[in-house]
Amino acid sequence: MDDANSMAATDAQNDGTPTQNTDSVDPSVGSARQTLQFESDRGSNRSRWVAGGIAVAIIGWMGSGFILPTEDKTQNTKTSVTARTVTVAVRASVAEPVQQIFVAEGQALPDRDTAVRAETSGQISEMLVEMGADLEAGQVIARFDIAARQADLERAQGEQERAQREFDNATALVQRGVATVDRVAQARATLAAAQASVISAEEAIKNTEIRAPFAGRLESLDINVGEFVSMGTDLGRVVDNTPLTISIQIPQQSLRDIKVGQTAEVAFITGETSTGEVQFVATSADAETRTFMARIRVPNAGGEVPAGISAQLRIPTGEVTAHFVSPAILSLGTDGTLGIKTVNAEDMVEFHRIGIVRAQTDGIWVSGLPDEARIISIGQGFVNEGETVNPQAEDDAEAEDSPAQEPVPGAPEADTQTGTTGQIIETDQSNDVIEAQGAVQ
Repeated sequence: MDDANSMAATDAQNDGTPTQNTDSVDPSVGSARQTLQFESDRGSNRSRWVAGGIAVAIIGWMGSGFILPTEDKTQNTKTSVTARTVTVAVRASVAEPVQQIFVAEGQALPDRDTAVRAETSGQISEMLVEMGADLEAGQVIARFDIAARQADLERAQGEQERAQREFDNATALVQRGVATVDRVAQARATLAAAQASVISAEEAIKNTEIRAPFAGRLESLDINVGEFVSMGTDLGRVVDNTPLTISIQIPQQSLRDIKVGQTAEVAFITGETSTGEVQFVATSADAETRTFMARIRVPNAGGEVPAGISAQLRIPTGEVTAHFVSPAILSLGTDGTLGIKTVNAEDMVEFHRIGIVRAQTDGIWVSGLPDEARIISIGQGFVNEGETVNPQAEDDAEAEDSPAQEPVPGAPEADTQTGTTGQIIETDQSNDVIEAQGAVQ
């Protein structure tokens, strides 16, 4: 029996199956099952070595990309697709001479504007003109009551006559030797004082007449007959608006373009137009606005244009060469500068920084482009400076973008009628817009 158990155990070890030695079982345990142990079995650690080897291989494969990078096959692959050049619409433009004009808004001021003040005190006795009258220089407007001043003049004249007699008598007595020289001197002083009183009384009577200081229009008159007026009171206002003076403010950057003697075109808000001349340009800027005041004298024969109304001035300052373009084709450079994109002879895009010379409702005049340029009018937003493009004439590009569409068979033709009415935009010889009004019904 023992030999049979030993042979069975040997066969089990050779087959790799666990066996239980019945001879080693403790009789006190009874039928309790023992835990099987495999650490000492042959091949029990084989799976651990396999898993570790696979992990090392994966880590080595992943790290090989940092040590031996592979070449990018996409760099060596030759594509059969050729990049298409962008098609843009261009318009040939030739620079033209453009008159630079400084435009400013101002106010029409009278040439002279003076308040009429009373030079004496008294009661108004007579009014000779009414408010709104055209006055001549020195014309009498009103008079004070002169009764008291006339009495003062007569008394001063009587005193002058008496002083004159005393002076004559003293002179005669001195010649006879019966009077002293001091008496003659005293009589001469009394005579001079009497003469001064007469002159003062005459001046007081003269001041009772209120006269116009210069030729002009009596814009206001604030006195009535019988009214008492004190010395220095404002009685009225005389205005001379022949000629007119237009006052404007010039920005700092435009000061060097405005000179004394330049001709200015003036358009008043009432519709009248005239031509003036720059009479004065300030050399000191306003502390608040940093602008310089200038005055333009405008003839106003007969005073037809009233003072105080608004006026627009246009002062030609020079001539530059510029292109006329639509504001829609303007672009911004990479640094934010305003410019226009053109196409050169090699069909490459060029960006030109421009300056706006003059603006109109139908376009703008710009400087900074060559005298002859092919300006990109459509597609400028899809190309950059230095790119090669396929330029097409503006008319051809529009024809390609808007092909003629044949009418659908059986469809009725639309009868379009416009109900638009309006005024034509009026422009002057310089093609500047004066006014544009319209309405759509």
